[in-house]
Amino acid sequence: MTASSTPPRPIGATDRPARHARIAVAVLFIVNGVTFASVVPWLPAIKDQLLLRNTGLGLGWAAGPLGGLAVGIAAGPLAARFGSGRTATRGALLGLLSLPAVAVAPTWSAFAISVFLLGAADAVTDAAMNAHGLLVQRRYGRSIINSFHAQWSVGAVGGGLLGAGAVALGVPRVLHLSGMAVVLAAAVALAARWQLRGPDHIERPPVADRHPAASTGAVHASRGVRQAVRTAPWLLLGFASLPMLGGVVEDSAASWAAVYLRDTLGAAAFVAGLGFVAAQTMMVVGRVIGDRLVDRFGAGRIARSGSLLAAVGMLAVVAGPVPLVVVAGFGLAGLGVATLFPLGLAAAGAIPGVRTADGVAVASWLARLGFLVAPPLVGVVADAASLRWGLALVLGCALIAAVLSGRLPDDPTSE
Repeated sequence: MTASSTPPRPIGATDRPARHARIAVAVLFIVNGVTFASVVPWLPAIKDQLLLRNTGLGLGWAAGPLGGLAVGIAAGPLAARFGSGRTATRGALLGLLSLPAVAVAPTWSAFAISVFLLGAADAVTDAAMNAHGLLVQRRYGRSIINSFHAQWSVGAVGGGLLGAGAVALGVPRVLHLSGMAVVLAAAVALAARWQLRGPDHIERPPVADRHPAASTGAVHASRGVRQAVRTAPWLLLGFASLPMLGGVVEDSAASWAAVYLRDTLGAAAFVAGLGFVAAQTMMVVGRVIGDRLVDRFGAGRIARSGSLLAAVGMLAVVAGPVPLVVVAGFGLAGLGVATLFPLGLAAAGAIPGVRTADGVAVASWLARLGFLVAPPLVGVVADAASLRWGLALVLGCALIAAVLSGRLPDDPTSE
């Protein structure tokens, strides 16, 4: 076995490159969280300036997920050619270039195109930075992927707060978003110097070494996302479904918690907003403690237990007679699905014969599909029956995730 094919050893106290690479990936996650969140507080002002109705604003903002679906799957081939670190860096910089374009968009079409580019760049960055994070995790020899997603959540909250502050203080939109783009681009450029060097494949042992039964053809079958799907279609689909199902549960709090608490249970405006806050707060908690739990109990057990906890939380949401119970239910659901996204990506990126970036790209693409489809699906059921029944679909997604989680490998760093 050559030096380049030797599996990376667990990190030691003197392994500075791996520690530096972890910081570089953390910066990418934080910047990614801040980028989109910086725009959200400005949406009402953009709506007023462009004289948009709610439908027009919604359609323009939906261009972001559409851009992600259209381009995100290309993250795998791009990472194979340029490396996951360089791909994530370029995607992040492209997304930041889109911020001033969103700020100065003079028409609905220009706004939608800018948001489309922002969503496309976000999708490539998301898949590539997760793939690079998994390479760093293999160097560490223990789970660290959940901590990256916790940092993303912190970045999203921070970006939203900074944006809200800029709006409240009357800072010009173009000044705020352009200033954020410059500062964040500088952070990304500096952090890029600490990323792992060389092609991604040198951080993974050959397939034959990891799984003796795997043939050389399986190695070559990993060239491209299509071949990745052909290599292990059902295993890849099962792992990739976990981020999608977790995303459906997560989105239920963002899209429907306030409406459900206000319209169904008669909660005041402040209380109605607590459902989303509870879910997001508990997701951060779950991701902060997630790596230690995974190392101790295994990824499969944690994902399965978390999915069941999310199901209990959604049951409290659907059956809860008072707002306090429903808010607590959304909090439990957020805690339960906190690790599903990172663990699903990690498993999809570790399938034998599948390049890390290809597996992650497929999982990330399905997750974005879930975020795009879930809100209107719940809305259709709510209009046909009630929002309570619509949220019952989310409960079903949590139960399906519990079943699929049983296939996750207990060691997130093994393949």
